[in-house]
Amino acid sequence: EERLVQSGGGVVQTGGSLRLSCLASGFILDDYCVTWFRQAPGKEREGVASISTRDASTWFADSVKGRFAVSSDNAKNTVYLQMNKLSPEDTAIYYCAAVSGVSADLFVESDYDYWGQGTQVTVSS
Repeated sequence: EERLVQSGGGVVQTGGSLRLSCLASGFILDDYCVTWFRQAPGKEREGVASISTRDASTWFADSVKGRFAVSSDNAKNTVYLQMNKLSPEDTAIYYCAAVSGVSADLFVESDYDYWGQGTQVTVSS
C-alpha cells in the first residue's frame, strides 16, 4: 500500500523545538514536492513548508520563515520538518502531503497524491 506515515510531534513549551517525520511507504519519494500543512482548532488547514525531493528547493509560509526548516533524506525515503522557537500559535495537527513531478511550492489540496495521517503538536505557554 502506498502511503505517507508520520511520526514525531507531542507537547513542548514555548520556545522549544520538535521534529516531524514523513516516511513514504510503498513508493519512492524521488521526484515529489512534499508539503507540510497544519490545521489549528477552528481554523482552515494551511501550508507551512514544502521541499522538492528532486532538487531540494524549498518554500515557506511567512509565519514560519526563520523558525522552521524542511529537509529530505532520500536514502531513508523520508522528509522532515524541524520546528524551532515554537509558540502557542503553532499548536495544530500537522500533515504531510506529496505531489509528484513539481518543484517546491504550495498547491491546492486536491493536487496532492498522498497524505499522512496527521500528528498533534501542542505548544504550552
